[in-house]
Amino acid sequence: MAAQKIRTIGILLFDDVEVLDFAGPFEVFSTARRMAGPTPPWSVVTVAEHERVVARGGLVVLSQHLLGAEPPIDVLLVPGGVVEQALQNEKLIAWIRSTSERAELTTSICTGAFLLAQAGLLDGRRATTHWEDAADLARTFPAVAVERDVRFVDAGNVVTSGGIAAGIDMSLYLMSRLADEPLAMKTARQMEVPWSPPTLA
Repeated sequence: MAAQKIRTIGILLFDDVEVLDFAGPFEVFSTARRMAGPTPPWSVVTVAEHERVVARGGLVVLSQHLLGAEPPIDVLLVPGGVVEQALQNEKLIAWIRSTSERAELTTSICTGAFLLAQAGLLDGRRATTHWEDAADLARTFPAVAVERDVRFVDAGNVVTSGGIAAGIDMSLYLMSRLADEPLAMKTARQMEVPWSPPTLA
């Protein structure tokens, strides 16, 4: 029997990133590693342009890898936050685009969808973001089919979620895609997160 693929999940960090947008998924995937037994199905790493990142609210985080020096990423997770500066950062947007081309899955949380859209990754796709920013996403990027009032949208190899805590729901769903639903349920119970596998249209 073929060995299970060990994926690398890369979480992008940048100044003014929303703390729970990256910390929530990091906790989900890290907890799942413990729940998965002796052979965890993935590793989780953080990547940023600079080692020291000041997240929203002033939390200082040290990234594990710098852009261009990260291991190959199978699942790219782009969190949100205050993204105005990040949207103007051509190096960052180019990195998102090129990493997505090589990744199995590209995902975003909250206003991270703006960064995916800026990289051209949401053109012609269904996507979502924080409810407060949905109209702005649709206006700024008219090629994106923005869905409102949903926790997350699975558009195949691109998955986007609503804001902040919705990223935890999406991460548990991603786990059910990448591994299986029992592991997702076990992880949710360990984290005391009310979650059940969603029924997707």
